[in-house]
Amino acid sequence: MKKSLLITFIVLTYLIVGCTQEETMKESSEQNGKTEKVYAKEENTKGKKINEFTLTAQEKEWKLSPDKTIQALTYNGTVPGEEIRVKEGEVVKVHLKNTIKEPVTIHWHGVPLSNKQDGIPGVTQDAVPQGETYTYEFVANHPGTYWYHTHQNGVEQMDKGLYGTLIVEPKEGTNVDRDYTLVVDEWESGEKEEESNDGHMGDTHGSMMEHDMSSYDIYTINGKTYDNSKPLIVRKGDRVKLRFINAGYMVHKLHIPVNYRVTHVDGQKVNEPRKNEGTLLEIAPGERYDIEFKADGEGNFTIDRHGESEANHKMSVDVVYEEESITNQLNHTNSLETVDITKLGEGATAPFSLDDEFDIEYEMDLNATMDMSEGDMGMAWTINGETFPEVPPFKVNKNDKVKVTMKNDSRDNSTHPMHLHGHFFQVLSKNGEPLKGAPIIKDTLNVKPGETYEIAFLADNPGDWLFHCHDLHHASNGMVTMVKYNNFQPFYEDTGKVDNQPE
Repeated sequence: MKKSLLITFIVLTYLIVGCTQEETMKESSEQNGKTEKVYAKEENTKGKKINEFTLTAQEKEWKLSPDKTIQALTYNGTVPGEEIRVKEGEVVKVHLKNTIKEPVTIHWHGVPLSNKQDGIPGVTQDAVPQGETYTYEFVANHPGTYWYHTHQNGVEQMDKGLYGTLIVEPKEGTNVDRDYTLVVDEWESGEKEEESNDGHMGDTHGSMMEHDMSSYDIYTINGKTYDNSKPLIVRKGDRVKLRFINAGYMVHKLHIPVNYRVTHVDGQKVNEPRKNEGTLLEIAPGERYDIEFKADGEGNFTIDRHGESEANHKMSVDVVYEEESITNQLNHTNSLETVDITKLGEGATAPFSLDDEFDIEYEMDLNATMDMSEGDMGMAWTINGETFPEVPPFKVNKNDKVKVTMKNDSRDNSTHPMHLHGHFFQVLSKNGEPLKGAPIIKDTLNVKPGETYEIAFLADNPGDWLFHCHDLHHASNGMVTMVKYNNFQPFYEDTGKVDNQPE
C-alpha cells in the first residue's frame, strides 16, 4: 500500500513539475521567440516637416480628347489627381474629403507605411462615406516614384480616374534638370471596336461577359490623348528624368527612340543601370519605371505605345527642344526589342539569394476557371485553386525571411501583375534562372502566361496586408490573398455601417 502511494506521489510530482516546466518554456518562448504579440508600427512624426494636403474625391467632366469628354471620378478635379511631392523623411498628412455618392479610400501604392495607413476598406478602415473626411498621416522614409488610388470598389472607381501620383525625392536631391511624371491609362469610349492585332497577348482581361481588350479604345498619358496634350520641353545638355506609372489594367509597351537608362523600378534604385537604345519599355498595371537620358540636341522625338491601331498612337507624347533652331524630328523605328528587367544593371550585394535559408516558403499557382456561382458564364481568377476570401492567407512571424514562388498557369492566357502591400520584395529568379544582373527590388511584378518567378521579402512590417493581381478585374473576381502576421493585435473592427469593398 505504501509502495503504491509512493509511486502515485512520484508520478504526480513528475506531471506537476513537467507541466510547470512546459508552461515556463512556453512563457519564455512568448517573451523571447516568435509568438510574442506584434503591433502595427507607429509613425514617428515628431520634429519632422509636415506637408499637409486636402484631396477631395469629386465627380468632374474630364476631356480625354478633343472629341471625347467623360464623367470622371477625380481627386481635386483632375486626372491624375494632384501630385504630392515631398522630401525623404518628411511627413505626408492628407485629409480625404469625399463628395461623391460612393464611399472611397486612399491606398498609398508601394509605400511601406504603417498598416493603419494602408487605406483598405474592411481590413484597415471603413471606406469614407459621402460628406465625411478621413486623415492619413505617415513618414515618407523611402524615396521613389509611387502613386495613390482608391481601394474601395477599385475595379470601377480607378477605371473612372480616382488616382494620383506621389513622388518622394531623396534628401540629396534628384540631380536632374527636368523631371516629368507620365501616367498611362486606358478608357472606354462606349463604341466597341474590333480587337486590334498588335501582337500583345497579355492585354485581354476582365470577365468574358464584361471586358476584353477592345473594350478599351482610348489610350492616354496623364489623362489626355496625344492631340489633347502638351509636349515635354527640354534644352540641349539637360539630364532628363521620366517617371512612368501604369494606373490602368492593361500592359503597355512604350517606344522610347533615344538612348536611355532605367534607373529605378517601383521607385527602387537599379545598380549601375545599362544603356537601352530605342527599346520598348513594358509597364504592367501598378508598376513604375524611372528612366533618364541626356538631351543631346539631335532632334525632337515622340514617345508612343507600340502597335498599329489608332488608340496606340494616341498614347503618345512629344519631347521638344525649346531652342527654336532645332526642328529636326528623329526617326521613329518600329523596334521589337523589349527591356528585360533581369538585365537592367550590374550585379551587386543583395538582401537575399537562392542559397538563403528561408523561414517560410509559399507557392502561388495563378490560374483561371469558369465561375457558375451567379448562374451565368463568367471568369474567376484563382490562387492555388481558390478565390478570395477562401484563399488561405500567408501566415508569417515578424522578421521571417519569406520566399514565394509565383507561377502563371492561367488558361485564359492573361498576365498577372502581382502587388504586395506594405513590403518590398526581391526578384530571385525567372523561369528557374537566377537573376545575375542588378538586384531587382519591387512591390509589383508582372507574371506572364507560363512564367515562374521566385521572390523574397523580410516580414518586418506587422499587419494584415493584401497580396493581389493589379488587373483589378482579376482581383475583384478572386485573385487576392493576404499576408497575415501571427499574434498581430487588431486595431480595426468593421462597423457594419459601410459596404466595404476592398477591390
